[in-house]
Amino acid sequence: MSSVDQGGEEAGARVAAGVRRESLALADLAPGARAAVAEVVGGETPAVARRLADLGFVPGAVVEVVRRAPLRDPVVYRVQDYEVCLRRAQSACVYVVEVER
Repeated sequence: MSSVDQGGEEAGARVAAGVRRESLALADLAPGARAAVAEVVGGETPAVARRLADLGFVPGAVVEVVRRAPLRDPVVYRVQDYEVCLRRAQSACVYVVEVER
C-alpha cells in the first residue's frame, strides 16, 4: 500500500482538529494513548496487512492502547468496539497519528 490515501493526502501529513502531524508505529504508543490509523503496511508478508485490515486496522479507525504485558509484548488494543491483542512485530506494521483524548 502506498503512503497516499484515496483522498490524495500523505498519511504523515494529515491535519485536522486534535490530530498531530507526525505518524509513528502503533507499537510505539504508551498505554492510554489514542491514535487514528494512517497506513497499514505488510512488510515482507502482504498477508499481515490484509489480516490487520480484517481486524479493523483500516485508515481512519481510532485505536486505543488498553494495556501492555509486563515485558512489553503483547499489547491489547481497542479498535471498533472490541479488544484485540497484537505482538510488537504486528503492531509495527500499523502507522498512526495521535489524537487528543
